[in-house]
Amino acid sequence: MSDDPSPGGHTSPTVPAVLISDRQTAPVDVDALAALARETLIAEGLRGVELSLSFVDDAEMEELHVRYLDEPGPTDVLSFPLDGEDERGLRVLGDVVIAPAVAIRNNPDDPGAELRLLVVHGVLHLLGYDHEEDAERAKMWARQTAYSGVQAP
Repeated sequence: MSDDPSPGGHTSPTVPAVLISDRQTAPVDVDALAALARETLIAEGLRGVELSLSFVDDAEMEELHVRYLDEPGPTDVLSFPLDGEDERGLRVLGDVVIAPAVAIRNNPDDPGAELRLLVVHGVLHLLGYDHEEDAERAKMWARQTAYSGVQAP
């Protein structure tokens, strides 16, 4: 499924394209989360770009987590930067993969907030933000809070 905001199926170069794939069973408001990803990109000064946002089950997330990070078990979000170009000339930033079931376990009182936080977190990683060092973490967490409306733990 493609989340294409423009009429006629053509993405405007002034609006980021967010391609959606929902391959799991938990209820997820994919339209609102795609809009949040788009708003985050615009807030970061990016418009003629594209990314994919995938929602996967625990088994698929665990496979990705083991394959790419050599860590057992499913995680909540992974980002895979690409920085290429598609056939329309849009800069392709990469893929954000989220496991909603993990998000629900992380924050059972407000899974929607957790999903918003994870979408923004994943998008910021695609843009080069990191949280290994204290200063980097403070910068990334401030943006996450501002864009998602959710305070990171």
